[in-house]
Amino acid sequence: MRLILASASPRRAELLRAAGIQFDVLPADVDESVFPDESAEHHVRRLAEAKACAVLPRADGRPVLAADTVVVVTGEILGKPADEGDARRMLRLLSGRSHEVVTGVCLVRHEGLSTSEVAVTTVEFAPLTEAEIDWYVASGEPRDKAGAYAIQGLASRFVTRIDGSYSNVVGLPVGVVYRICKLAGLLIS
Repeated sequence: MRLILASASPRRAELLRAAGIQFDVLPADVDESVFPDESAEHHVRRLAEAKACAVLPRADGRPVLAADTVVVVTGEILGKPADEGDARRMLRLLSGRSHEVVTGVCLVRHEGLSTSEVAVTTVEFAPLTEAEIDWYVASGEPRDKAGAYAIQGLASRFVTRIDGSYSNVVGLPVGVVYRICKLAGLLIS
């Protein structure tokens, strides 16, 4: 049975296609604001569940897969940058240190069954100069990315180490998706 992906992210779609998982896209529209004192893990799980539930009524009985990703550095949750200045601020925070990429994944079915998990990957950045930050921001790549970078793109040159799922850093931990679909008894070929 083909899944419904509750996301307009081309990166998530590309990861699912590369893994041979069949799906159709129905993007969700939910408020992605962080609640006061909300942990990153709770935030991404809550949003993944909200996105899946928002799309479920339009899914024609098909299972809905949703996800949400943030970057966490020095305790601060970084979503997508609001503008170029915000992207520069985020990149300065990431420069020369480790951070976590946290993704919540949720699978919901009409029978009322749902499964959600959180994946965490640690990424280390090299120290960045202001010229490197300016160059990267001018490329436009940080625009719609959590933490203002794309590991699969130009920012790959800044990554010195990764511990955990690479696909999680791109935006969807494919191993987690496969496992929860398999546990749900879904044929995903």
